[in-house]
Amino acid sequence: MDDRYSRQRLFAPIGEQGQDALSKSSVLIVGAGALGTMLANQMVRAGVGRVRIVDRDYIEISNLQRQILYTEEDVEKALPKAVAAQKHLEKINSDVYVEGVVSDLHRDNVISLIDGMDIVLDGTDNFATRFLLNDACFQKGIPFVYGGAVRSRGMMALFIPEETPCLRCVVSPGAGKGETCDTVGIISPVINMVTSYQATETLKYLTGNKDALHGMLKTFDIWNNQHYDVKLKDPKQDCPTCQENLYPFLHDEQSEEFVVMCGRDSIQVNTKEKMDLAKWEDKLSGVATTKLTPFLLKAKLDDDHTFVLFPDGRVLIQGTEDTTKAKSLFYRFIGL
Repeated sequence: MDDRYSRQRLFAPIGEQGQDALSKSSVLIVGAGALGTMLANQMVRAGVGRVRIVDRDYIEISNLQRQILYTEEDVEKALPKAVAAQKHLEKINSDVYVEGVVSDLHRDNVISLIDGMDIVLDGTDNFATRFLLNDACFQKGIPFVYGGAVRSRGMMALFIPEETPCLRCVVSPGAGKGETCDTVGIISPVINMVTSYQATETLKYLTGNKDALHGMLKTFDIWNNQHYDVKLKDPKQDCPTCQENLYPFLHDEQSEEFVVMCGRDSIQVNTKEKMDLAKWEDKLSGVATTKLTPFLLKAKLDDDHTFVLFPDGRVLIQGTEDTTKAKSLFYRFIGL
């Protein structure tokens, strides 16, 4: 349709040339939850030529409050998020090639998934995946648009290889507070704000308006009326990703290791972080039936799944031998 992008072309910084650049661009969105669905909607409606969406999970009723692409029918069919996202996005804009990939992103497939992309957008729910993407993007020279949201707080930054520090220079591995949307909640408007910043910086970059990039780590709390901008400084000289080119998350450093416990219908996660079991009982008591002993914390999520947390940082996820399911549960409720 000739007039589909007319209003966007009228915006002088984009114009005809910028719209043409968008149509030739390829974007990878990792995660098809709240952030990912909003980002995908914005990229497809803006006319980005190719949008690849990677997600390992399926749609649940609690997603509909903030994950804008999905419907009650998708929930009833228990559709994978990547499948449903592709289906709905193709109806929005047939000009765009939308590719939904149902997969867990990990160090063995991350390079193939980002190959050929012009930029990678973060729609994930955990820092382990973000640091893996950070390493992969900086190894391949692809910009990485970080974004996160929980409660009423949001944050975002654009990291460009050879031009800015990387995520690891700004956020240290293991610095997460263990807050997730499933334990402390989230309001939908914060998703709109985070993804608006992410999408706008992406459009600036893809249309060649690099002088308009803000170069900030933006953080805000829209409920408590707080907003902070921190200028991205020089990279850390000893950063193993963007300075030493070691890319540890692509190799032997993983903040979590998921191991199937043979014959026990359980998967063990080694977070490598000491755990204060009393604090974790307080966090999980709102979503699980908990039992604390001097040696461990049991948190029964439902009839099928139970967490067992140990002070040394180990977590058993009982009731499954499916690592994809275990990762989904772990990042929803533990979120380190």
